[in-house]
Amino acid sequence: MDYIDKARSWLDARLPVTEARDFAAKKTVPVHRYTVFYYLGGMTLFFFIVQVTTGILLMLYYRPSAEEAFESVEFLMTTVPFGWLIRSIHSWSANLMVFFAFVHLATVYFTKAYRRPREVTWITGCLLLFLALGFGFSGYLLPWNQLAFFATKVGTDIAGAVPLVGEWTLRFLRGGERVTGGTLSRFYGWHVAILPAVTAVLLGAHLLLVQIQGMSVPPKQEAEASRRRPMKFFPNFALRDLFGWVLALGVLAAIAALFPWELGEKADPFAPAFKDIRPEWYFMFMFETLKLVPGGEIFGIEYEAIPILLFSLAGLLLMLVPFLDRKVNRTGDSPLFTWIGVLAVVYIVGMTAWGYRSLVPVYIVLLTGVVTAVLGYGTRRAPRSEGK
Repeated sequence: MDYIDKARSWLDARLPVTEARDFAAKKTVPVHRYTVFYYLGGMTLFFFIVQVTTGILLMLYYRPSAEEAFESVEFLMTTVPFGWLIRSIHSWSANLMVFFAFVHLATVYFTKAYRRPREVTWITGCLLLFLALGFGFSGYLLPWNQLAFFATKVGTDIAGAVPLVGEWTLRFLRGGERVTGGTLSRFYGWHVAILPAVTAVLLGAHLLLVQIQGMSVPPKQEAEASRRRPMKFFPNFALRDLFGWVLALGVLAAIAALFPWELGEKADPFAPAFKDIRPEWYFMFMFETLKLVPGGEIFGIEYEAIPILLFSLAGLLLMLVPFLDRKVNRTGDSPLFTWIGVLAVVYIVGMTAWGYRSLVPVYIVLLTGVVTAVLGYGTRRAPRSEGK
């Protein structure tokens, strides 16, 4: 025990261990009807950790060049023990991370958790979602297969349609005029160095702000939360979060084992493009929107550039929601922004379903559930306190 006490004293003199322990012991989580939404952020964090872990393992064998990229992935999947499983886990967890990031942001939006004083927390969360999409776009090309090659070509062509900066953006993304081995090396650098570094800083700031400010209580649930005893973060909430992580790991491993991620054929720049080329599902609503735009120009601006600019503006407005929605800080309610969010969800899910027409019945069920949940939240009133 003397050695333990000495070690604790040595650490306390150099690090705020005691203060951190006291803070963790006092930290609580509000309990109300929507407490389950608090676990979505932790689930997104879990899949990010899986991404980092499996990504490091894949880096041991991956070679970022047009001559060796495909062969290195093929060697990993066919020769390295359990290499195919690690790659499948990496690919599936990337999609699940983006999915839970979208759901987490939606629940934060509809429960009005962005209101004062959590504006910066909301902004960092939005930036982390955009970075997750950047991870998906940059990592898609790395296997250097046919589908990834032509999807990247189409994606960078879309970016090149932006007025004024389009040509510069196209060259910046590709590292030249065409998608080549230089593009692959550039995407690899973003995927394993630049984006992880920026994400680490923003994620640290986001988690720190959540710990300092605590969990937000939806305005309509403040009365219920005040009547119920809050849950201790350690160990009650943390153990529940950990249980969710273990369950998610089991589901992820099962999906990766039962549905291994395919490699396809090696990219051939001279081969004809795929007829029905599609991006990943989280870009599908934007892709389908662009397909509806006719060809032509207006005032020297291509029609295709208009929805690109609108999507960019929508992303900016999304980050500025805490400053635009002033009513929620005064009354605790903002029906206008709630309905804007409902319309945005309907549009995103609807256009994604249109992109996967064979899965329309499934998406209709999911969309009905989302709209029902949102409308149910908007129409409910907080229960009266006892004694009133």
